Amino acid sequence: MNKKKIIFKIAGMTCASCAVSNEKALRQAKGIFSVSVNFASKKALVEYDDELLDEERVKKIIVDNGYDIVREKEPHKMNHHMEMEGGEHDHGQEDLNKNWKFFLWSLIFSLPLLLEMVAKIRSGMNIYGIDLIMWLHLVLATIVVFYFGWRFHRMAVKQAKKLRANMDTLISLGTLTAYFYSLWAIFLGVEGYLETASIIITLILLGKYFEAKSTGQASEAMKKLMELGVKKARLIVLGKEKEVPIEEVKKGDLILVKPSEKIPLDGEVKEGQSSVDESMLTGESLPVEKRIGSKVYGATINQDGVIKIEVKQTGEGTVLAQIIKTVEEAQMGKAPIQKLADKISGIFVPVVISIAIATFLLWYLTGQGFSVAIINAVAVLVIACPCALGLATPTAIMVGTGLGAKRGILFKNADSFERAKNITMVVFDKTGTLTQGLPKVKEVISNPEFNFSKDKILKIASSLAKNSEHPLSRALYEYAKEKKVEFKALVNFKEIKGEGVMAECEEHKVPLMLGNKKMLEDGEIFLNWAKEIILGDKWGIGTRLFVVHGKDLIGSIILADKLRLEAKEVIGKLKEKDLKIAMITGDNKKTAESVAKELGIDRVLAEVLPHEKSEEIRKLTKAGERVVFVGDGINDAPSLVEAELGIAMGSATDIAKEAGQIILLENNLKKVLEAIEISQITFRTIKQNLFWAFFYNAVAIPLASLGLLSPIIAASAMSFSSVSVVLNSLRIYSRTRK
Repeated sequence: MNKKKIIFKIAGMTCASCAVSNEKALRQAKGIFSVSVNFASKKALVEYDDELLDEERVKKIIVDNGYDIVREKEPHKMNHHMEMEGGEHDHGQEDLNKNWKFFLWSLIFSLPLLLEMVAKIRSGMNIYGIDLIMWLHLVLATIVVFYFGWRFHRMAVKQAKKLRANMDTLISLGTLTAYFYSLWAIFLGVEGYLETASIIITLILLGKYFEAKSTGQASEAMKKLMELGVKKARLIVLGKEKEVPIEEVKKGDLILVKPSEKIPLDGEVKEGQSSVDESMLTGESLPVEKRIGSKVYGATINQDGVIKIEVKQTGEGTVLAQIIKTVEEAQMGKAPIQKLADKISGIFVPVVISIAIATFLLWYLTGQGFSVAIINAVAVLVIACPCALGLATPTAIMVGTGLGAKRGILFKNADSFERAKNITMVVFDKTGTLTQGLPKVKEVISNPEFNFSKDKILKIASSLAKNSEHPLSRALYEYAKEKKVEFKALVNFKEIKGEGVMAECEEHKVPLMLGNKKMLEDGEIFLNWAKEIILGDKWGIGTRLFVVHGKDLIGSIILADKLRLEAKEVIGKLKEKDLKIAMITGDNKKTAESVAKELGIDRVLAEVLPHEKSEEIRKLTKAGERVVFVGDGINDAPSLVEAELGIAMGSATDIAKEAGQIILLENNLKKVLEAIEISQITFRTIKQNLFWAFFYNAVAIPLASLGLLSPIIAASAMSFSSVSVVLNSLRIYSRTRK
């Protein structure tokens, strides 16, 4: 079984019930694991078994369901995301222009009909007993209803063939009822409602135009991401420059980038130095210095130097492509709160048709006349708006995820926003999160009980550290290299997670250890001197590592990591939001409490081994806390998963590997505050949108059925109800601080 994900665009979806219908059709197919159809973006995200299905067969399900697939020109795999979205952008602009032209011409043809509502102008010339002006009205109304309104009738027929109904069904039924009643009335010599049928189509076309325009604005940040990609690269072949399309560049190729040019692809600087603007990735405006060996990323801007780069990633392996994929999948997802709206959307149209029929019967049977009964039933049909329900959640998510991406904050799924709604506590990992993650050797201490010099202690400790990838070990090893220490040959190396490393001296066959207090306890090493080092204030804040030779505790090495400059300010602002703050670390209690005191953190979970962190988060959750865990990436994966909301402070290259719901592309704690704010504001906006969508339909439909709203007012209200939901979503931009 091989799982594969695809995203494709669907044409013909006009309301939330269309999205629900397509989801249902896809879910019924064997071999499909998960489906999300987004009405706002008109896209489907499908995960399927590629041993049972292929992409074309998945798309055929949609076509068989009565909808069309937007076919893009086949993009080269190297630039798939950028070209795909570019094509969609062009297609969207075409639709926007078409909607506007249709509205304008529909309005021009409807204006003479509007005059009929003000003044009954007649020519006095009759053809078959009907005034020439009325014949003109009939021609104009026929063009508006059947030409400019054809899209609604066409989709309504498609739905009827499948024994289904959607928003097009309501519009088609309403306008055709008004039109054919008017046709019948004209030949009977009584007043009809041709202007009503025409104006309904015109107003709905205007609403569709504004809906498409405002939905496009909601996805503006995503479009800008897509446009960042570079089309050409300056390839160095046999020492000569050659400009080639980006698709022709392969891993291992050498490319030249001049000042003010965008870096085409991810790679490593092989020659030259420069400062690079990485704000499109991280949201940080300050340029980053790049030298030989530095990593660079595609679509970032080389500022002032000429650099040669060896390409390390192309196409969908680049950081930009991963960001686009992450944002796109998050926008396709559905927050749990959307489930109620989807259920209602699934039965919305049949219920509205039933109410319209009941309205007609009620008015007709109470002796109000056929004409009044018809017009009130039409008002019910055209005022109902499933679109607002369908747009309420996805438009807010599109704006929230887009804004996050612009600021270097990646929301990996839609439920991130809902998870942040009632958080009570933020738990920070210490090393690499509250600190800069760049520990330095602060002090080497020898135990006076044994005859080992500081140089000898450093030699033993760094020889052990050489074989470990732990940040403290790497810092110790780099320090020893700077001091030109000659490393000892070791055998039987073993690393114990959360404790330290041990090995045996190849020459003297003596067991050696480098680790924390826990390692000493497990090795039954005499601890009195170690307690003095841990509890003593003489050496200040820092992590204490102990060096053991045989069974003798010969010395200690203290490493200190600088706190992030913004840490104290961020913690203060989180406290202003009435959030509890905790710190979790493997460090000894005294060191941890010193750091916590400096930062204003009240609760400390110290001496916690890596595998115990997630258990501590679980305990907090059981105690009633809704926890946000902030960690520095892969090492904290279990805790990121266990928390209500996991925020990973990771480098851009780790995007695809992180376990958290939110990834920060820049190691800046201010982004934690921003991520929480964007999450909470987006969810609040979703709730507002859903409230107004439900409220609108709950109030508008009864008013129409009671005859208090004319069909023209009803059509105006319906057209702008969905637009108002999108405009409210766009307010997320103004409600979040930069």
